[in-house]
Amino acid sequence: MLSITNVSFRYNERAVLNAVSARVHSGDCLAIVGESGSGKSTLLKLIFGQMDVDGGTIFWKDQAILGPKNKLVVGHDFMKYVAQEFDLMPYTSVFENIGDHLSNFYPDEKKARVKELIEVVELEGFENTKVQFLSGGQKQRVALARAIAKRPEIILLDEPFSHIDNFKKQSLRRNLFDYLKTNNIACVLATHDKNDVLSFADQMMVLHGGSVLVTESPSNIYSDPRHPLVAAFFGEYSNINGEFYYAHQITLVDDSLLKATVKHSFYKGHYYLIEADLNGVLVCFKNATALKEGSVVSLTLKR
Repeated sequence: MLSITNVSFRYNERAVLNAVSARVHSGDCLAIVGESGSGKSTLLKLIFGQMDVDGGTIFWKDQAILGPKNKLVVGHDFMKYVAQEFDLMPYTSVFENIGDHLSNFYPDEKKARVKELIEVVELEGFENTKVQFLSGGQKQRVALARAIAKRPEIILLDEPFSHIDNFKKQSLRRNLFDYLKTNNIACVLATHDKNDVLSFADQMMVLHGGSVLVTESPSNIYSDPRHPLVAAFFGEYSNINGEFYYAHQITLVDDSLLKATVKHSFYKGHYYLIEADLNGVLVCFKNATALKEGSVVSLTLKR
């Protein structure tokens, strides 16, 4: 189990993280979300031992995770970290990059292992391509495969799908998180994407200004956001009398006491997002068709 207890970190006298605590069991995934600059990447670096904590402790099982002041070589054999900057060998092939740390004493096993990982990250056909000729998204997939090649006990992922196009992102998510769960690998994931969280994270930590707003299951946080930052992470929302409503929870009806004036209709594919004025408050709701600007409509709220 990963144990993070009251971890604090300062940079140039500025508090970056304040008394952050969390627990991650083997095979579980903790998603860390928050605005840019909230401390997500910093926390991953502290967990990896790349920087020293200013307060608190970090343990994997019974082993303390120490920073550069106490450990000359950064990192541990049981932990891998995929940063936003890929640590790859550009002049060697995809196969060589992924298999770099696998033993050459068992060439058949190595070949089978690399083949398995190439399938996980959906890079079939690129085995012999040099990394320098890959796109950013393909390089990110090589970095992911390289990180899980030796079956770490825990993996740290910083925006792991940020360079990957939507054509591949959905299936890659499923493949990777299924692989981690099946192999009982703990995962700590920093992300801005709700799709990384809702279906795959066991716990979700929301950071704001370096402090933890909430840590709970994604379903609990989604159902009761309690903070505009949390509601905004999951999508369009409206603050009506201090309560947060997602766009699908506000419905157009024939008549009600809630009257709103339509301002804009935004085409979203299978629905329109309607922006309207409700007694001076801007609200957003979904509707099957566009509505005429300036028209007055009746709404109902559903939680």
